[in-house]
Amino acid sequence: METSELLKRVRQIEIKTRGLSRNIFAGEYHSAFKGRGMTFAEVREYQYGDDIRNIDWNVTARYNNPYVKLFEEERELTVMLMIDVSGSREFGTMSKLKKNQITEIAAVLAFSAIQNNDKIGVIFFSDTIEKFIPPKKGKTHILRIIRELIDFKPEHRSTDISNALRYLTNAIKKRCTTFVISDFIDDKDYENALTIANKKHDVVALKIYDQRETELPSIGLIKIRDAETGEYSWIDTSNKKVREKYAGWWRKQEENTTEVFKRSGVDVANIRTDQDYVRSLINLFQRRGH
Repeated sequence: METSELLKRVRQIEIKTRGLSRNIFAGEYHSAFKGRGMTFAEVREYQYGDDIRNIDWNVTARYNNPYVKLFEEERELTVMLMIDVSGSREFGTMSKLKKNQITEIAAVLAFSAIQNNDKIGVIFFSDTIEKFIPPKKGKTHILRIIRELIDFKPEHRSTDISNALRYLTNAIKKRCTTFVISDFIDDKDYENALTIANKKHDVVALKIYDQRETELPSIGLIKIRDAETGEYSWIDTSNKKVREKYAGWWRKQEENTTEVFKRSGVDVANIRTDQDYVRSLINLFQRRGH
């Protein structure tokens, strides 16, 4: 993309997403994520109503009386965006491509983080770590992230979510809130890596998909290309069994990812390319804030 066109796109996305993050998400973002980064302050004797999960068993044993740990909210959080840049993000049949939806959502989250005085960083991943932008604050930093979101060209096209999660766990030492923005189409098992990452950090999954991915239309013989492997094949979509087999694959994939998120304790929002992501994000934030 030429520089002038890139700057124009950056400006358009900045205007739209900065307004959303300021006017719509400010309260929800704060209540959903602030207070989840806590630092130890002191211990005191247990009082009725205290959360028993905060009992300090070492001090309790020493004084033969129950004591609880007290925490204080960290003044700032670190927010990481894990952006799937594999080939499948280039699919889209309705109002926008998956990668365009991902770009806008990531920009909204980035502006929300900055407005709440949080640091923001990005990991672009395919089947390898394509680029790591360390967490920082500031308008210049945000605009750099948006430019990369718009114009980043990955070297690889396959997907390895597990590898990206392991990188996050090792690279970011301090507890952070992490948004994994992906279609989660990955034939490799990433549940263990997701569980480990969510124990160290606060991981949220934003699953982006297109309506056409859920079912095949009956339009006869078509030639399709796998966006990640580059392989071509012919499919007879007029064959009912073919359509049913594809629909069954999609349902199974949906059920598997839902179970993985549930078992690993990760919150998820499913966002379609032709639907407004604002409502999905607000619902997610409100669920977490309660």
